[in-house]
Amino acid sequence: VQLQASGGGLVQAGDSLRLSCAASERTFSSGAMAWFRQAPGKDREFVSAIRWSAGSTYYADSVKGRFTISRDKAQNTMYLQMNSLKAEDTAVYYCAARLSALAGSWYYSEPQRYTYWGQGTVVTVSS
Repeated sequence: VQLQASGGGLVQAGDSLRLSCAASERTFSSGAMAWFRQAPGKDREFVSAIRWSAGSTYYADSVKGRFTISRDKAQNTMYLQMNSLKAEDTAVYYCAARLSALAGSWYYSEPQRYTYWGQGTVVTVSS
């Protein structure tokens, strides 16, 4: 399975961006997809996740109310709508996927739970 992330760019604080992650195969009926990000000099951190079938969503506290995750089953694509962007949102954003569900919702924030990763797309927010 290959994941292709896109949509990053350079924006000003307060602007919006929408990231996309297209999967090469339709195999996530029981699994989930997620967004992680990594800022320069920092560890990779969880942003948001979505269970593919049920559409249940999970967010990091830092993005709640500003970011919205969604998926288009027909297009095998996941999205991240990012509004009210802040300078601290600057990072490389990675999409990830796993083929099966997890026993607890808290597991979706752990990068080691995901098998497949995209190449990353850069988001730069100027203040």
